Amino acid sequence: MRSRRSCLAVPGSNPRFLEKAQTLPADEVFLDLEDSVAPLAKEEARKNIVSALREGDWSGKVRVVRVNDLTTQWTYRDVIEVVEGAGEFLDCVMLPKVQDPTQVIWLDTLLTQIERTMGFEAGRIGIEAQIENARGLVNADAIAGSSPRLETLVFGPADFMASINMRTLVVGEQPPGYTEGDAYHYILMRLLMAARTHDLQVIDGPYLQIKDVEGYRRVARRAAALGFDGKWVLHPSQVEAANEVFSPSQDDFDHAELILEAYEYYTTVERRGAVMLGDEMIDEASRKMALVVSAKGRAAGMTRTTTFTPGA
Repeated sequence: MRSRRSCLAVPGSNPRFLEKAQTLPADEVFLDLEDSVAPLAKEEARKNIVSALREGDWSGKVRVVRVNDLTTQWTYRDVIEVVEGAGEFLDCVMLPKVQDPTQVIWLDTLLTQIERTMGFEAGRIGIEAQIENARGLVNADAIAGSSPRLETLVFGPADFMASINMRTLVVGEQPPGYTEGDAYHYILMRLLMAARTHDLQVIDGPYLQIKDVEGYRRVARRAAALGFDGKWVLHPSQVEAANEVFSPSQDDFDHAELILEAYEYYTTVERRGAVMLGDEMIDEASRKMALVVSAKGRAAGMTRTTTFTPGA
C-alpha cells in the first residue's frame, strides 16, 4: 500500500502553495477543488492543478486531486478536465461527501471512460472516498466494497459534526461538555472496520488549530493507536508531526523485524510453531502483529538496526 502518514491539503486556486507543497516531506498531497476554492475560482483552479501535475516535481508523493461533491454542478468537469489534462501524472481522485456506493461507482465509470478515450492504463487511477455525514457512515461497508479502484476511506469531521448536530465549533477536539470519553471513537472505529474488511487504508481528518502542533500530535496519536494509516495536514508545521506519529518507533520496528525473522527460522529450520525470543513467546499471532508494524515502518522508509541470532 502507498504510505499516507501525512496527507497535505493544498488549494488549487493558489499557485504559490502548489509550488511550495512539492518541497514538503508529506507522503500524500491532495490538490483541492472543493471547500478551499471559491465557486468563481474553480475553473482557474482546474487549470492550475493540471499545470502543477504536469510540470511539477512530486517525487515520492502520492498525487491526489479532490473534486467537488457529486451534488454540485462542478464535479463532472473537475474529473474530465483534470484527468484528461494530467491523468498520467495522477495517482488518485478524492470524492468528498460520499453517501452511498453508487457515487463511487459513478466516478469509477467516468474514470474508465476517460482512460479508454485518452489511451491511459485502465484502472490505474485510484479513488479516495471521504465520509462526511451520518448517511455515509451508515453506508460505510457498502461504500468500502463499491469499487476495485478504492484505496482509502477518509474521515471528514467538520461536515460530519454538522450533519449530526454536534454542538461544537472546534474541529478535532472533544465537544464542550463531553467528558465521559471520546466522542469520535465510534465514528473512527466504524470507518476502520469498514476499511479493513475490504483491505483499504483509512485516514483521519484535519486538526484546524494549525499553530497548536502538540494538540495535533495528541489527536493524531488517538487515531494511530486505533490503527489509522495517517491524518490530514493543513500546514507545513503539521507534516513532521504526522510522519512521526504514524510511523513505528525504531525499537518497535526492530522488534517486529526480529519476530518475523525468528519465526521464519524456527518454523522452517527447526519446525516449531511456538518458541521463545528472549523472554517472549512468539507464535503465528505474533507474526501477524509484527507484519503490521514492519509494513508501516518499511512504507515510511525505516531500516533495521538489529540482527537475529538463533538461540540468543
